[in-house]
Amino acid sequence: MTDNKLDPARIVHHDTLPGARYWSFIIRRGFCLRLTDVEGGANCSALFYNAHDKLERYNMADTLKAQHTAYLTRGHVCYSDMGRIMMSIIEDTCGWHDTIGGVTDAAMIRTRYGEHSYQDYRNDFYRNGRDLFLIELVKRGMDKRDLMANINFFSKTSADADGNMQFHGNHSPPGSYVDLRAEMDCLVVLNTCPHPLDSSSEWRPRPVDLTIWRAEPLADDDLCMNACPENQRGFANTAIYHCQYD
Repeated sequence: MTDNKLDPARIVHHDTLPGARYWSFIIRRGFCLRLTDVEGGANCSALFYNAHDKLERYNMADTLKAQHTAYLTRGHVCYSDMGRIMMSIIEDTCGWHDTIGGVTDAAMIRTRYGEHSYQDYRNDFYRNGRDLFLIELVKRGMDKRDLMANINFFSKTSADADGNMQFHGNHSPPGSYVDLRAEMDCLVVLNTCPHPLDSSSEWRPRPVDLTIWRAEPLADDDLCMNACPENQRGFANTAIYHCQYD
């Protein structure tokens, strides 16, 4: 996929996730999820779980270590804690997605944006990423013990010479998108709260478009599978898993 046009016949679902909202869905093996930054400057925090065994989930450390990277982009994959491939990034116009910034909690939001509680502001209250993740996890029979390191799509962080983390504001231009191909049935949990390191004092969480579509079959020359020997082994492990349970 080299442009942003999807074959309408392949699209099975489309929706828009407003800023500071949450979503979860099971993306079946062989389908793709496209995330699109509608306005620019969005942050979309993501967690991945094996839809059939939620003890298997995205592992940040193995994902970065195996691919010798600190961020994610086209050609990278997301490893589970069982050494299997959960998601492959088959297309990306943004170029850098943060893997180490985490999510906001209630205290962070109050400190940065002020107190906007539900009691005073009803549906216009200020939400935080941790609580929104937990709302979706509880729906799926999980709880705070199932939180782990997340990915922040459309956000970029880096470290200076002294090791201080820096956030690159407005890294993602309007219309940026990333395509995630499911290599197993994945429970995807998202929220669109601001990034924890975003220093802006203006409460302006941005929307993200969600499109689910049927992927092309995995080819022998697949970019993600052949990006490094570790990924080839990860895909082999995933194929063994599917032989047992499909």
